Amino acid sequence: MMQSETALGQVLTTVDVVVLTLVDGVLNVVLVQRERAPFAGVWALPGGYIHAQEDADAHASAARVLRSKGGIEDAYLEQLATFTGPARDPRGWSVAISYCALIPQQKLPAQRPGLKLVPVAATGQLPFDHAQILQAALARVRSKSQYSSLPVHFFGESFTLPQLQQVYESILGEPLNKVSFRRKMDELGMLEPVPGEMQAGGAHRPAQLHRVRPEFRQQLALSARGL
Repeated sequence: MMQSETALGQVLTTVDVVVLTLVDGVLNVVLVQRERAPFAGVWALPGGYIHAQEDADAHASAARVLRSKGGIEDAYLEQLATFTGPARDPRGWSVAISYCALIPQQKLPAQRPGLKLVPVAATGQLPFDHAQILQAALARVRSKSQYSSLPVHFFGESFTLPQLQQVYESILGEPLNKVSFRRKMDELGMLEPVPGEMQAGGAHRPAQLHRVRPEFRQQLALSARGL
């Protein structure tokens, strides 16, 4: 005889989002202060329940959570992993569909109450299994930065190639050969120069500003070989 849904018990279904940005070349994560139990008042990753009558899919849930919990819009957003089990949430057996979001610092709301940026190496103890989710996001970003255009989503409209190389180096934690890096960017085919736009370089000659081609603003350019 099949068990009823009531007998089986309810499973909590949520989304949790790791929002990453760069502050002075250092990876930071967005934390929000929880308003309700469990862990009321504790800083955590933005997250919330899936609204079955409102959200078209989990991606829509994650985007809604970012808007409502952090005032964050227009972030690059991709699904990360699913975390499940009876012990990850004190309210009971739960499923959390996690996402990773990248956004330029200037697109984050300024001085929003209940939101802060913290270097990823200095988050301290996080509630639930958010530390595990954060580590999964960092591993994903570092891995995909080896062979894709992922780091461009830390920038706004335009940037120079030296600035882009610095971001790749910050994420990967190692210096990159300038010639090899630029060859890789050419292979990815994701960038185009901004006509007539240069950035003054102080003692150096002005550098050409680049931007992401429209077709790559919401998807990644991929390479068969890593950096």
